[in-house]
Amino acid sequence: MSAQPERTCIGCGLKAGQVDLVRLALVEGRVAVDRERRGGRGAWIHPAEACLEKAVRRKAFGRAFRGPAAADPEALRGQLTGIARRD
Repeated sequence: MSAQPERTCIGCGLKAGQVDLVRLALVEGRVAVDRERRGGRGAWIHPAEACLEKAVRRKAFGRAFRGPAAADPEALRGQLTGIARRD
């Protein structure tokens, strides 16, 4: 029986199995979903709008990546939830 790796969501702060979270990485200085898990520093978040909003409100991206990290909440929302917000 193998243990599933656990990660912490940068939005809500709860620990969850790696398969329940989405990995984020910096691509050319911008935060993006890292589906290939390319390596390097990454951050994990639940694929839920509430967690994304908390991460943005708490400015968690800069802390998670230990430096400047430009995050476009609308683009990330579309990537994470598959539903782009319409105003």
